[in-house]
Amino acid sequence: MPNAAERAGEPYFPMTSIDLKPRAGTLSRIRVNGIDRPVAIEPDRSLLVALREELGLVGTKYGCGEGECGACKVLLDGVAVRACITPLGEAIGRSVTTIEGLAMGDRLHPVQQAFLDAGAFQCGFCTPGMIVSVTSLLSRTPRPSEEEIVAALNGNVCRCGGYLRILDAIRRVSVGSSAVEKGSP
Repeated sequence: MPNAAERAGEPYFPMTSIDLKPRAGTLSRIRVNGIDRPVAIEPDRSLLVALREELGLVGTKYGCGEGECGACKVLLDGVAVRACITPLGEAIGRSVTTIEGLAMGDRLHPVQQAFLDAGAFQCGFCTPGMIVSVTSLLSRTPRPSEEEIVAALNGNVCRCGGYLRILDAIRRVSVGSSAVEKGSP
């Protein structure tokens, strides 16, 4: 049975076993990871719900649902936002980049590669939000100070306590900041 994206004639990247169903509501389009995608706009519907349930992009995590943990962060016009508290309507006419959209084909984004090289994850649940936050920071500040790094990660919770490796990954990638600037979406 075709999913919502296939019925709309859009490319679909299978990443989940969730049965994607079209939703009721006013149909609109948002640009996600460089592709215009149809979504149903409903009052009080979050960007996170549309990404995960309608578009099948489950790399962005549902953590707290209150904008406190940072697991749901995506880039909205290059700025890290908490998708669980961002109304879907705010994404209309803007560019959304999820963790899935950072890699360039088979090549990881430099921030993703730095996290992998540093072993900057344990359970991995916080990792997408952390990577998105760091990508946003480094696009604005290629060589951040320790204080700027801590400020950018404020609101991102790692329940496993992997902060030292996360900081190591950020230091690694900021040293090679020209690669980050070229690799930014």
